[in-house]
Amino acid sequence: MDFALRTTDLHKSYGSHAVLRGASLQLRRGERLGLLGPNGAGKTTLIRCLTGRTRPDSGTIELDGRPLPAHGGRHTMGLVPQELALYADLTARENLQAFARFHGLRGRLLKQRVEWALQWTGLQSRADDPVGRFSGGMQRRVNLACGVMHAPDVILLDEPTVGVDPQSRQRIFQMLDELKDQGASIVLTTHQLDDAETRCDRIVIFDHGRVVAEGTLADLIEGTIGTARQVRLRVAAAPRAEVPGWQSGERPDELLARVEDVSLQLPRLLDAVRRAGSQATDLAVTAPSLNQVFLQLTGNRLRDE
Repeated sequence: MDFALRTTDLHKSYGSHAVLRGASLQLRRGERLGLLGPNGAGKTTLIRCLTGRTRPDSGTIELDGRPLPAHGGRHTMGLVPQELALYADLTARENLQAFARFHGLRGRLLKQRVEWALQWTGLQSRADDPVGRFSGGMQRRVNLACGVMHAPDVILLDEPTVGVDPQSRQRIFQMLDELKDQGASIVLTTHQLDDAETRCDRIVIFDHGRVVAEGTLADLIEGTIGTARQVRLRVAAAPRAEVPGWQSGERPDELLARVEDVSLQLPRLLDAVRRAGSQATDLAVTAPSLNQVFLQLTGNRLRDE
């Protein structure tokens, strides 16, 4: 397997508090990997170790097949933080120029990458306006561009769509699609489960400092909650007796069932409702979701960092 980035058995503690407890993950070349986890799972510490901002106590990190030192050696890696890392008083062009220089670009290449970034973000017409006057979505696009001015092979994204409207979110993912088409390998850290479900090739669920599950959405569903659909039925009046194949829902007029084959099992279940003297008024069939998988693996308890 060709890995762009790989960690093996990373451990990190602060005093007696273990944050990473054997974190091992693999980013395949050219894929978009979703990294999910509840608050306090250790994702931020993992990203800090990957970028050299924190030194792990033990374990290894490999970039493009080469072991990484604690610091340095990450010129082919890009980081786009959740917090906007922009100079509000500078224009979009000036911000892009500044970050290009931070990444070692000079001369003609710097100018080319700035022009590319303005076109990529769709902000050519606002290139010479201060970013402090931009909308949140526009600032997010500039923030993303600043993190990839050096055309990194591996890109770490921390909540790149937080706080933006649906149109800006769509535009950001179009930008990420372009990077992926150009060969970039991407780690997307997000709490937006639908983004991971629909936008990522594979998903890693991280909790208590380690990977607790990984794979495609289909792999995760099959390995946890199973592939059965949930059927939720509303009836005109609560059944007088138990209906075969159904369980009572949260409301008196609600019935629940799980089916593996909708076309085969659903007609039989509806017939059982009719024979029980009830009349269906509404029906919903729901496929298993990443949200259900996530809660199954990490629990329902609210956590605060």
